[in-house]
Amino acid sequence: MQMDAKHTPDYIFETSWEVCNKVGGIYTVLSTKAKSLQKLYKDRIFFIGPDVLKKSENPWFTEDTELYAPWREFARINQNLEIRIGRWNIPGEPIVFLIKFDKFFEKKNSIYSQMWLDFGVDSMYAYGDYDESSIFAYASGVVMESFYRFHHLESENVIAHFNEWQLGMGALYIKKYVPKIATVFTTHATGIGRSIAGNGLPLYNHLKSYNGDQMARELNMVAKHSIEKKAAQNVDCFTTVSDITAQECAQFLQRQPDVVTPNGFEKGFIPKGLNYRRTRKKARETLLNVAEKLLGHSVHPDALLVGISGRYEYKNKGIDVFIDAMDKLRKMPQLSKDVIAFIMIPAWIKGPRKDLQSALSSPDEKKSKKANNQCPYVTHQMHEIENDKIVNHLKYLNFCNTENERVKVIFVPSYLNGSDGIFNMDYYDLLIGLDVSVFPSYYEPWGYTPHESVAFSIPTITTTLAGFGVWAMKNGDNEKGLGDGVQVIYRDDSNHIEVAEEIATTIYDFTLKSVDQVNVLKKNAAELSDKADWAHFISYYQEAYCKALHNSFIRLSKPAKLKAD
Repeated sequence: MQMDAKHTPDYIFETSWEVCNKVGGIYTVLSTKAKSLQKLYKDRIFFIGPDVLKKSENPWFTEDTELYAPWREFARINQNLEIRIGRWNIPGEPIVFLIKFDKFFEKKNSIYSQMWLDFGVDSMYAYGDYDESSIFAYASGVVMESFYRFHHLESENVIAHFNEWQLGMGALYIKKYVPKIATVFTTHATGIGRSIAGNGLPLYNHLKSYNGDQMARELNMVAKHSIEKKAAQNVDCFTTVSDITAQECAQFLQRQPDVVTPNGFEKGFIPKGLNYRRTRKKARETLLNVAEKLLGHSVHPDALLVGISGRYEYKNKGIDVFIDAMDKLRKMPQLSKDVIAFIMIPAWIKGPRKDLQSALSSPDEKKSKKANNQCPYVTHQMHEIENDKIVNHLKYLNFCNTENERVKVIFVPSYLNGSDGIFNMDYYDLLIGLDVSVFPSYYEPWGYTPHESVAFSIPTITTTLAGFGVWAMKNGDNEKGLGDGVQVIYRDDSNHIEVAEEIATTIYDFTLKSVDQVNVLKKNAAELSDKADWAHFISYYQEAYCKALHNSFIRLSKPAKLKAD
């Protein structure tokens, strides 16, 4: 669709539970694309998030009491809205509205009743985070309406963009109460698709036979599926992040996305040249030092460092396949190089291991005590370690990380936020020290982890069931293996063993490469990532805004439907 003044937004509201609230991958999407949006719509793009952290605890937000002060005061006095306004501390520094939405809970029953009457949203069996998310979504719609009417934006092109099912009620609120605002709804993963995959059911071979509403009842997801589906069906433009997730949307939500908006990445903070080499050297030294102190023996300085990271979704993220691949790799008699595999997956921890901390604080001390005589592969103390799937899988395969084993596996169950007590470095500052990363996902609508990896010039292995993998196959993965910086392995519902074998073979082949060959792979990885940054992908959002405005004009030109008595 042609971009012209008629289809160009004058103002954009974008809201998510993860605005100034770093809890998942959507935070990365929003915080990295903000700079590109600011270039296009300078201070006319407003992000809206929940005010759930104390002022002193939110490092991502800087309040500015002068910004839109008259409106904020009007909204406080006349509409009982508590809004803090400031800047998001990310590249681009966009304007942010943070909402205190607690007072809306007293209206919860009437809000849900009206959503049922107006749109058929079934909140009857809501549980967990449904209430908090939906009330925030509703409040975000109220805030948008307040700003819109106070500043008389009726003659402007205004977009309201809502992310994930958590914000669905906001989209429906705007459709009813401010119909002149064009709405966009993005699902980053369908709730039913993720749940089917997470419950061990075959998703892909039987996709066309699943009924979303029926599966919602079977999986106890009626409320979340209902709001996601109704939001998708009622907005002016519906988007998702990859072609593979678009298939789920068509099946489960019964609407084909109008635009696929792949997730870009802002590479401006990645070190370059000499700084890159220094940062990588420090990361590698840190990883090797922790490995030596944990294992209790020296590690060859040229050991191959392999890593997997992400949320603790054991099957969906392919953690099970990764461990099996490491098992197959260590059984290869021809393997002649040490491999240290880091599983950087946050779990339920008590804190850092005290014995490991003690060993790390003594530069000359090589060994760390083995807690309770367990095999040394966990860096932090865990709650209910006996029930942990990763630990039990490693025990089942008899990984003991002895000195004569070529492949060692180290489980890092802490968030790598710079203060975990062992590494005390951010994830990105450690990622740069790896030689290769592996993300053999079963369910991965996009896949920021492999995307981030190639952006840091780290060759990566992913699968055809990851949105980034599908994109890479179209845009650069033209060679078998890691020759072009990424390997996309075919994966389906039943080839777990074959995927693990191919990963093991690929990593073995990597151990044989020369320094010059590895540098070529790293260069190719970075070049692939250049095609997937926001400078290229922001145009998909512009297309979504254009379609939303176009569809809203058509919608507004039609006579309003009269409800049957």
